[in-house]
Amino acid sequence: MKLHGDITMNGKHFAKGSEIPWYSVYPFFLIHMLAFGASGFAMAYAKSGPPVAFLYAHGGFAILVYTVFYLAIFGLDEVKWMFINAGLGLLGIYTQIGWILSLFKKEISDYPLHVHVIPFLYFVLYTFLLRQAVLDFTHSREDAPRKHRVEFGYVAVSIAVYLFSWYLESR
Repeated sequence: MKLHGDITMNGKHFAKGSEIPWYSVYPFFLIHMLAFGASGFAMAYAKSGPPVAFLYAHGGFAILVYTVFYLAIFGLDEVKWMFINAGLGLLGIYTQIGWILSLFKKEISDYPLHVHVIPFLYFVLYTFLLRQAVLDFTHSREDAPRKHRVEFGYVAVSIAVYLFSWYLESR
């Protein structure tokens, strides 16, 4: 993948426009973000979690840093589409967070709207990274017909997961 900005990762500096192998990006970010996202999720939905200001400071700072990395790695157009798709996918995110909470015998309506902001944003960032990984793992980024098929499959699988989550939560 070609970088859209300078970035230093794992002690190595990569200049804007240089090629960076996928294995330098995805394993680190997928694991790192899963850990931070899980901690943000746990804090937001804990029985007696931290104050909302701390949740926003902790999660907001991490989300800002991830977004800066995304801009450097994937570019402004891809990040713009991440937020556009997030706006369109709020219902899907809502059903999946609701389903995850149901696993802990909780409901999404048990919490005020402002508590959901950080977990929702982590969800957006993580699913964006998954889409980018799928494009790179299938070598579809530069092959327009393959990219179209992979993106169609990604949307179809996402809708199936949303519907399944909604079904499980509504039972």
